[in-house]
Amino acid sequence: MTRSQQQLARELRADAAGNEGIFSRERRRLLVHAAKTALAAALCWEIALLLGLRDGYWGSISAIIVLQSNVGSTVTASRERLLGTLLGALLGFGFSLFGPVLLSYVLALLVAVVACGLMGLRNSSRLACVTITIIMLVHKEGSRWGLALDRVGEVIFGIVVALAVTTLVLPDRARLRLRDGLAEEFLSLAAFFEAIVDGFRGTPGTNLPALREDVEAMLRGNDQLMEASRSEPSGEGWREGLSLLLEFGRSLFEILLALELSVKDSHEDAYAQQLEPALGRLVADVHSGFQHVAMCIHEWRFDIVPKGINLEQDIADLEGRVEEVRHTGRKFSQAEILRAYAVQLHLKQIGRLLRASRVETSRAVGGSKKMKS
Repeated sequence: MTRSQQQLARELRADAAGNEGIFSRERRRLLVHAAKTALAAALCWEIALLLGLRDGYWGSISAIIVLQSNVGSTVTASRERLLGTLLGALLGFGFSLFGPVLLSYVLALLVAVVACGLMGLRNSSRLACVTITIIMLVHKEGSRWGLALDRVGEVIFGIVVALAVTTLVLPDRARLRLRDGLAEEFLSLAAFFEAIVDGFRGTPGTNLPALREDVEAMLRGNDQLMEASRSEPSGEGWREGLSLLLEFGRSLFEILLALELSVKDSHEDAYAQQLEPALGRLVADVHSGFQHVAMCIHEWRFDIVPKGINLEQDIADLEGRVEEVRHTGRKFSQAEILRAYAVQLHLKQIGRLLRASRVETSRAVGGSKKMKS
């Protein structure tokens, strides 16, 4: 691993572990999010007072609800709240014109939940029900239609303020967080890979469950960031590149799980020792390959050819070594030999996937083009 890769690993590991104390990246994000939420709510209330709005506090409530930790999540939450409020306003006004209040209210709620489910707006159903409740059960002067329009206007007002604050005041882009998350993910995959192979080569890993859980958590977190980033203005090639890296990361993790299973209880295998030094070189280069892809993701440049890493030659050398020691197979158990062949197969898959992750992402993002913030 090069010096720059080592530095990247230290930086990302420090951020992931929160080793920067009170000024860690996640804590800074939390403080910024809190400040932006307070700012958006206060702006809504102050503007409502200036305009003489009767229930201006609903704008503050809407801003607080929709303002998320990054731009993409805020846009998604704003869309869900707006659609839920519009549907709730229509149903609340419509059902308030018919029959007993209790029966109409129950029917309106049922229709709202079913309609949101059928339209794929499950997250909007609760907001629609809240709007229905306000329109049908809150007794105020004026018509129900006027109350419905007021509620929609107040929600739109809060959403506009929240979007302005999240976009203009220290914006936190979901795609940039996803980029860093993917870099951390590949570093965690490298650590998981190293622990698995160390067990096969004679040193059983004791932290495999923890490393596996770390990768699974990162995969889930990055999936959520990907969904949020889809709501942000798209840059050239970035979305396809991030999607590819997500797919490659998940594929690599699945192969690592298969590798972990195939080498279970193999730390005493003598047959594996005969595959050295070819096995050791391939393992070292695969580990460096994970680190190199992480560096490419962090810098968002995939045209950088890794120096000193030749996975195809390493794979060929290991295959040659397997052929050389094939005649000694009678001295070892069938289980040991089968494990060695499984490891060889999985290492080939991992090595080629790592190369493909860099090459295909480079094509998707246009070679050396930087991701714009």
